[in-house]
Amino acid sequence: MVFIGFHASHEQIAPSVLLDAVVGAERAGFDGAMCSDHLAPWSPAQGHSGFALSWIAAALARTRFSIGMVNAPGQRYHPVMIAQAFSTLEEMFPARFWAAMGSGEAINEHVTGDGWPAKHIRNERLRESVDVIHRLMDGEEVDHDGLVRVHRARVWSLPAKPPPLFATAVSTETAAWAASWAQGLATVAQEPAALRRVVDGYRDAGGTGPCILQVHLSLAESDDEAFAIARDQWRNGLLSPPVTWDLEQPEEFDAATAALDEKDLRKAVLVDHDASSLAGRIADLVDIGFERVYLHHVGTEQSRFLDVSASELIPALKERL
Repeated sequence: MVFIGFHASHEQIAPSVLLDAVVGAERAGFDGAMCSDHLAPWSPAQGHSGFALSWIAAALARTRFSIGMVNAPGQRYHPVMIAQAFSTLEEMFPARFWAAMGSGEAINEHVTGDGWPAKHIRNERLRESVDVIHRLMDGEEVDHDGLVRVHRARVWSLPAKPPPLFATAVSTETAAWAASWAQGLATVAQEPAALRRVVDGYRDAGGTGPCILQVHLSLAESDDEAFAIARDQWRNGLLSPPVTWDLEQPEEFDAATAALDEKDLRKAVLVDHDASSLAGRIADLVDIGFERVYLHHVGTEQSRFLDVSASELIPALKERL
């Protein structure tokens, strides 16, 4: 059975409200949850960006299912602090936490005042950071002098078993590169042919663990209403790397998507008013080769989505998957 999860979007919803939403997601029948980790939203219209590490501890305490997060160590986050945070979460909530590690975006990382490295350097920095985190969570004292620097660091409160660290990737090249170190792969929905190349790139390079898909969707009572939600809240979905890697401010994302193309936005966000139809569209993507799917309703109001998920969407998805 494919794992059906709920995505909690910090960029769009106040942390306290998002906490209630993830509790509601468990009640609705989702198998688990994941959350973003941003310092700034993609757009001023989204208007939020809670601190994921604080929020996820509260979310794990209020629920019983697994919850993961995206994380980009190396610039805004020093890997020693991430190792300590992840170890603490896993020690408190055994076998319920995971993280998907990425090389980051300037919108969150530029605030340190350090230069924004090229992608290949960010990948090298990520690999170094992940190695440091693994060693620390294994109980080692770590010294490291490279793109990240560590001096005699040790994490003292350790879990019985370290949490899994997956990789984030949207390209075949990054997926294949990550296969040597990741314990799973997380990606976001795109054209089916491109998704298949990402999954195949990871598996063909020897990648193990689950392949995880995040799907952005907008479900409302009418197609017009669903599209209006997507247009207001997820225009950033029109953009893709390398553009999304390098913009620094939410206003820049708005400017870059000023000439909105409806057809392109409908490719980035699954817009629908019928839960059964939407379930079929999601299932077609999952069948490419994913063991887990996390659903992100891009509206700021989650209660109706959770109600429809419980009564229609999740049962329809389980039937198809």
